[in-house]
Amino acid sequence: MHELSICQALIKQVAVIAKQHNADEVSRILVQIGPLAGVVPELLERAFFVANKNTIAEHSVLVIESLPIRVSCDQCGAQTDAQANRLLCGKCGDWHTKLLSGDELLLASVELTTSTPIANTV
Repeated sequence: MHELSICQALIKQVAVIAKQHNADEVSRILVQIGPLAGVVPELLERAFFVANKNTIAEHSVLVIESLPIRVSCDQCGAQTDAQANRLLCGKCGDWHTKLLSGDELLLASVELTTSTPIANTV
């Protein structure tokens, strides 16, 4: 299950972000995953509860957002949604397409908690 190693790398990246912002805790992590990323979201969720133990993200919530598969057609120039096993143009049906999105695994956002109040600037 490579999802565990992905989670461990994710937690390391989140820890660096938290340190840069002097955070006490990470409350929420948003990850965006395309269907062609080679990651099973359910296994990533399970692995997250193992990987975040005794880390700054131990009490955080992992939110997974699914991204669509999008292709650009070489024939008609349209950009349309596609299916994982059929990367066809949604407008003309041609198979000469280029993948625009759907293979991503992105750390989209991190919500941090800090006990230090943020100074207001006027």
